[in-house]
Amino acid sequence: MDIKRSESVLRNKRIKRLIYLGIVLIGASAVTLGLSRMKPAAPTVDRGTLWVDTVKRGPMLVTVRGLGTLVPEETRIIPATRDGIVEDKRVKIGDTVKADTILVVMTNPDLLQQLASDELAYQRALADLANTKAQLETQVLNQKSNQASKENAALQAKLQFDTDDELFKEGLGPELNVRKSKANAESLQNEVALEKQRLETLLRQNDATMVAQEAQVQQLKTMWELRKKQVEELNVRAGAPGVVQDLTVEYGQKLTAGTPVAKVAEPGRLKAELKIAETQVKDITLGKVAEIDTRNGIIPGHVIRMDPAAVNGTVTVDVSLEGELPKGARPDLSVDGTVEISKLDNVLYMGRPAYGQADNTISIFKVQPNGDAVRTQVKLGLSAVNTIQVLEGLNVGDSVILSDMSQWDAVDRVKIIN
Repeated sequence: MDIKRSESVLRNKRIKRLIYLGIVLIGASAVTLGLSRMKPAAPTVDRGTLWVDTVKRGPMLVTVRGLGTLVPEETRIIPATRDGIVEDKRVKIGDTVKADTILVVMTNPDLLQQLASDELAYQRALADLANTKAQLETQVLNQKSNQASKENAALQAKLQFDTDDELFKEGLGPELNVRKSKANAESLQNEVALEKQRLETLLRQNDATMVAQEAQVQQLKTMWELRKKQVEELNVRAGAPGVVQDLTVEYGQKLTAGTPVAKVAEPGRLKAELKIAETQVKDITLGKVAEIDTRNGIIPGHVIRMDPAAVNGTVTVDVSLEGELPKGARPDLSVDGTVEISKLDNVLYMGRPAYGQADNTISIFKVQPNGDAVRTQVKLGLSAVNTIQVLEGLNVGDSVILSDMSQWDAVDRVKIIN
């Protein structure tokens, strides 16, 4: 038999159900709210993949770094001094040459023809000079012969005068004979004097003729020797000892005077040409100490020149090398150079991070005692190749992660695992 429940009992049961339902809803809301306010778990990073450094205090050397090459201090461009066509190349790039070593042989038919013509003119002038000299000597001999004849006749006339005069004094001869012989002797003596004057004049004339003709011969000889020198200059020589760096001509190429033929450098004297970022070159001045790493030894040096303008974001800085070069040092060898800017005393510094320029504020992970790493804002100062000055944000002994952490840019904490 069913017993009818009272209205009060049913109402109480409904109230209890509502209360339970409310409690469940409140609990669910609290759990949801708590879960929403919980921070996500920190990502883990393997310590073996990290580059961790400790912040230190002490002296720091401020340097800048640049890649470059070794180049000769003195490089000479050897030009063609005459027009010509390349006939032969006697050397190759890298050959060691002396001052008189022929680099390139050229030919010039017009110049060779001019040389032959000049030589022929010189030889003809020599022959004419010899013929003229023989003719003049003959004239002198003839004149001397005439003079000798006159002197002999004058001597005979003098002897006849002396004889006639002696006979006249002894009364054996007439006075007329004395007068005749005397006049004849004096006349012949005057002719001897004239012949002597003719000889002297002839000798002076001959000397003038020889001087003029010899000058003409010398002029033709000078032109011939000049043409020989021009032909010889078709053989392009090194001019000084060195190593051939470049050979810019080809067989059959027509060259004009002044066209570069080769580049020769003195191998024993090298310098380094460094390419340094234009943002870092502002503090470099002439005379700054530098070190050049050839991968087979480090060479000290100093800055001797800087380009006035940047090219492709870099400035070329020339470093003079000091001391003996290591084995293997040669032109065009790739090198790594550092230039010393200044030395800081008692500063806070650390290793240079993967991303962090001088005089900037960066975000870096600092390692906590519990092994986690927390993102920290750090203000940087001057930088060197491997170190950088810390101005704010870190203290001595702090451990920081210097390796690239860009993949964790979205988080402020990472958990380091061993």
